[in-house]
Amino acid sequence: MQKTPSASTPTEVLAGLVERVTFHNEENGFCVLRVKARGQRDLITVLGHAAMIAAGEFVQASGSWINGRTHGVQFRASFLKATAPTTTEGIEKYLGSGMIRGIGPIYAKKLVRAFGDAVFDIIEQEPDRLREVTGIGPKRAERIVGGWAEQKVIREIMLFLHSNGVGTSRAVRIYKTYGADAVQLISENPYRLARDIRGIGFRTADQIAAKLGIEKTALIRVRAGIAYALTEAMDEGHCGLPAEELISLTQTLLEVPAELVETALGLELGEGAVIADDLEGRRCVFLVGLYRAEREIAEKLKALAIGRPPWPAIDADKAIPWVEQRTKLALADSQGEAVRVALVSNVLVITGGPGVGKTTLVNSILKIFSQRPPQSRSAPPPAVPLNACRRAPGLRRRRSIACSKPIRGLAAFGATRTRRSIATCWSSTRPRWSMSRSCAQCSVPCRPGRRCCSSAMSISSPRSGRGRFWPTSSPRVPCRS
Repeated sequence: MQKTPSASTPTEVLAGLVERVTFHNEENGFCVLRVKARGQRDLITVLGHAAMIAAGEFVQASGSWINGRTHGVQFRASFLKATAPTTTEGIEKYLGSGMIRGIGPIYAKKLVRAFGDAVFDIIEQEPDRLREVTGIGPKRAERIVGGWAEQKVIREIMLFLHSNGVGTSRAVRIYKTYGADAVQLISENPYRLARDIRGIGFRTADQIAAKLGIEKTALIRVRAGIAYALTEAMDEGHCGLPAEELISLTQTLLEVPAELVETALGLELGEGAVIADDLEGRRCVFLVGLYRAEREIAEKLKALAIGRPPWPAIDADKAIPWVEQRTKLALADSQGEAVRVALVSNVLVITGGPGVGKTTLVNSILKIFSQRPPQSRSAPPPAVPLNACRRAPGLRRRRSIACSKPIRGLAAFGATRTRRSIATCWSSTRPRWSMSRSCAQCSVPCRPGRRCCSSAMSISSPRSGRGRFWPTSSPRVPCRS
């Protein structure tokens, strides 16, 4: 009897003919195949990656068996190689699958009947003979020859990548990125894979380069190693490194002389692959993307810090004990100092590792501002991060109410604007709002979808009551009915 494949079977190798392509994703190459494998009575479901695959092709796969709850026993291939079929049955299925432009099931039968298993040789070496088949004219013959040439290029690229130790899924991504020039580009500089292909790092590119015969002291390897060293430093929280530290780290990682690293660094700086800047009298080197991101963040923080805070003065000596009593948590000295800075600053950056009290600090600042809401004359974003506020315990963000001249950023925290004040709603219910018929300031009739100069609103909540929405220090603006 046929032995049923076991899910615990270790890595195996199987080969067979593709009977049907159940699914194929052209972007990442993932495919689900039904394969008539040697030694198996029934068709086998094979999961793998292939740049292009068609019924009738002969595949070789290595991987392991899996037994899923939904789809049952399947073979998951970590390596999948497809070759052109050699039997007349396989050739007819391959040609009729539509992989080669100009050939469908009907013409596939005609070609196999006319040329047998030599049809591929006829297409490649004697394309003029294709016109011997009834119905194939000059244009169709040209499409057939072009489609076969395209398939041949893909096969050569995949064969080249497989022979140099590149897995099937990565090989598909490389082909999708470089196209028909993949072999030439990788042969010239395999380290470009670490820069262009997501999921391929310097170490993988270095292994491919070693198989291609590139020496460790090659300049292209050292130049790529500089970006690799900066990436390693980035994992430790550094956006850049002083030049002397970068040279030392690159020398250690690549095991090359320091003089060669200095030469490579000069070439990288000249081409703009990395950027150098002076910080506190030291020459530092950055990756281009991180350098630009850091400058942009600094410029935006500088712009946010301009001007006076949009809220009245708050006594930190009274606010800190009050918020400690409300949260039943004692703030550390550094947290108390951060609260003081937040109360007098337009913007505040809070950093720190996990568990140091960032969320507690943000929660305390929010509670203080919920009692003394900012005024509406100035409108910079609040001095707290949005994501941190969403995670702050005890505060639930609900739908904010639209109004004229909204306070940018505060609306995300539930802030609702009146002429002179901001009412912050942290209600567990959806607030109702209605607008009076005429404004007391400009006498402009208030209509649905139209806002007057004072944006007079009447807000109520069935649970929370007026005190939850309107602090006693922020009087409502009267409207004339």
